[in-house]
Amino acid sequence: MSLPTFNIVKSSFCTCLPKYNINPYLGRCGHNCIYCYAIKFPSFTGPTSPRLKLKENINIIVKRTRVRLPVMLSDSTDPYQPLEKEYKVTRRCIEVLADHGFPLLIVTKSDLVVRDIDVFKRTPTVVSMTITTSRSNIASIIEPGAPEPHARFSALKELSEEGIPVTIRIDPIIPSINSDMKDLERIIYEASKIGVRQVTASTMKIVRGLMPAMRRINPELSKRISELYLDGEWICGYKYLRRDLRLSILFSLKEIAQKYGLEFAVCREGFPQLNTTICDGSSYCRRGSLQDYLRREG
Repeated sequence: MSLPTFNIVKSSFCTCLPKYNINPYLGRCGHNCIYCYAIKFPSFTGPTSPRLKLKENINIIVKRTRVRLPVMLSDSTDPYQPLEKEYKVTRRCIEVLADHGFPLLIVTKSDLVVRDIDVFKRTPTVVSMTITTSRSNIASIIEPGAPEPHARFSALKELSEEGIPVTIRIDPIIPSINSDMKDLERIIYEASKIGVRQVTASTMKIVRGLMPAMRRINPELSKRISELYLDGEWICGYKYLRRDLRLSILFSLKEIAQKYGLEFAVCREGFPQLNTTICDGSSYCRRGSLQDYLRREG
């Protein structure tokens, strides 16, 4: 029993370096984002459930993990979703990880993340905040349970001022919903003013079961998205927007990021030529080179 490794699938364009991954919660994330791809995994459907056994056993798990790669929290459910205020599963996990010298990669939409700044200061940490729009009216439709965009910017500012490296994820970009370049530039401009170092971007990928679920919530939006993806392609269980449209959106976004002096990367898009750094932001919390890690694992 040791820390689970993140599943790097090269055939789905993943460019991540080796790392571990922990999801402190199971079930559907309390943020209820309408675009959530995690519904394809049985463990992430149904009510949100805290992993209390993980909270009890994390010390044993960490002690049995020899190679100190960065640990991501999380890939399928937000580590700082509403239940974390009560159960503190994430808090317990990162305390133990920090005690044992593991770098942390936090991926969240929640301003609750600032609660744990004291832990982040004990080990190399980077916080990646997902901000898909600066407009509260759009956020309330596509991310109804998540904190408003202004709260996320405030959290990033506080983290940056405390010396924690921060990045933003504009992920996913949904054509005709949150793809307006003026809005996306506003996100990047605001991010650049508060110390954000990197933008990682990705277009929405449709998984089986997503459109029926979206149709029940918002039939008009579901219809619009279905039409936009009619000529898309299925890759490793995900339906992608047409390649030329994806490239056009992401290339424009890279130009904006560079205009404001930020690093840029895409996530699982098949355009590595657009990347100026590692997509997940872990370059700010890794120790040594990839070759160092591979030698230790060998």
